[in-house]
Amino acid sequence: MSEHIVSPKVYFAIFAALMIGTTLTVWAAFQNFRQFNIVIALVIATIKATLVVLYFMHARYSPKRTQLVIICSVFWLAIMLALTLSDYDTRSHEMQPVHGLIHSSCGISRES
Repeated sequence: MSEHIVSPKVYFAIFAALMIGTTLTVWAAFQNFRQFNIVIALVIATIKATLVVLYFMHARYSPKRTQLVIICSVFWLAIMLALTLSDYDTRSHEMQPVHGLIHSSCGISRES
C-alpha cells in the first residue's frame, strides 16, 4: 500500500485556516451574540476539528472503512450535542432572589 504524499503548501494553507479560526474564536468570545454564543463557538470548533481530522490525521486519503468510522463517530457526537443542548434549553435561566442572595442556575452570588 502506497502512502499519499501531501504537498507542504496544503499544510501551510490548513495551518493558516486554523490560525484564522483561532483568531475568529477569540474575537467571538468577546462578542455578545446572546443565545447564539454557544452555537457560534461550536460551529467554529467543528470546522477546525474537521480540518485537523481530514488533513493532519490523513482521513481524507484513508480507506473507505476508516472514513465510515469517522462519519459514524461524528454522527454520534451530533446526537450527544443535540441531547445536551436540548436539556440546556429546557432549564430555567432566570435569576431569582433568595434572602439577600441572587440564586441562578450558574451559581449563587451576593446581591448588590
